[in-house]
Amino acid sequence: MFSLQNKKAVITGGGSGIGKAISLLFAKQGAEVHLIELTEESAQEAVNEIKTNGGKVVSHACNVANHEAVVAVFEKIGAIDILVNNAGIAHVGKVDTTPEADFDRIMNVNVKGVYNCLFAAIPQLRKSNGGVIVNMASIAAWVGIPDRFAYSTAKGAVMAMTLSVARDYMSENIRCNSISPARVHTPFVDGFIAKNYPG
Repeated sequence: MFSLQNKKAVITGGGSGIGKAISLLFAKQGAEVHLIELTEESAQEAVNEIKTNGGKVVSHACNVANHEAVVAVFEKIGAIDILVNNAGIAHVGKVDTTPEADFDRIMNVNVKGVYNCLFAAIPQLRKSNGGVIVNMASIAAWVGIPDRFAYSTAKGAVMAMTLSVARDYMSENIRCNSISPARVHTPFVDGFIAKNYPG
């Protein structure tokens, strides 16, 4: 197993689901983990579990769609080695059943939120003479999943940002990659399925 001793990692949406699993593993491998969640309460379970297991963790309440707030949080954290852009929200709908307000909400969190964190993280990665960025994309960026118009669009943008950032910063020893999971049975996904597809 890999070691993250003496590494500082920022994980957005690190309090639940995939983000929580990443946070727990990184802490187990020795990283100082910084969780960015919408509220302190939403990070508390992961924080408690990491601390119980002897890990190092700090939580930060921040809306990733708020540019100024994101920059302030990263400046507070300081030099980092790893960024995992995991925060995101889901949406169900075709193009003609997706209201503009819903489309804007998905773009603000799933696209602008990633941009904001990339923008704020690059200076902090430079302080560590490089590092790693992992953007959580989705299988929805690659294949046509029914009723996922806005979500698929957003994850396609995440893929494009990943490729651009990887090219732009490789000379500074900053690597940028993405992961494109299919359905993962997180509490959110299981709750959605139970509500919308009973039986």
